[in-house]
Amino acid sequence: MKQKIIQALSQTKKQNITLTEAPLAPAAVLLPLYEKGGEYYILFTKRTEKMQYHKGQISFPGGARHEEDQSLEDTALRETFEEIGVYPQDVEILGQLDSMATISSSFLIAPFVGLIPYPYKFVINPDEIEELVEVPISSLLDRNNYREELQIHQGKSYWVYFYQYQGKVIWGATARILKQFLDLVFGSD
Repeated sequence: MKQKIIQALSQTKKQNITLTEAPLAPAAVLLPLYEKGGEYYILFTKRTEKMQYHKGQISFPGGARHEEDQSLEDTALRETFEEIGVYPQDVEILGQLDSMATISSSFLIAPFVGLIPYPYKFVINPDEIEELVEVPISSLLDRNNYREELQIHQGKSYWVYFYQYQGKVIWGATARILKQFLDLVFGSD
């Protein structure tokens, strides 16, 4: 699986996917993968209602770039450590996906895909993260757990994707990043 992911991510030319003309602030997230019981999982976070942006949403660990970050990969790793306690040296970066713009908060998010060890002693920052959401990739590939709808923003139409798992809904920029990952690696459409 690891080699399949590395190969899929290395064969695409990275681009910025923007849905707005507004200026965008740089941000980065980690799409954390791990193997548990012979199956691969993606780890998401549920943001607290205390957060300035995307309150209560299911997301990847990550956030805005800080001046001291040497790169957006550093941003993703720093934010992952701050939010869920995964040390940067415990993450094996496998590649990067297209940068995705958020609509409501004006960020351009650089997503990095990384393998993390499992089991792991996660340390959740209670100011930022309400809970961890572990989702098997097989559930995300199940078409019964997926839907899309066409929406209009600032006169432009675009697709919005929704993944459901155990009563939780993954949507927005997180779902766009997730869809690109699943499409590239597993050929879903």
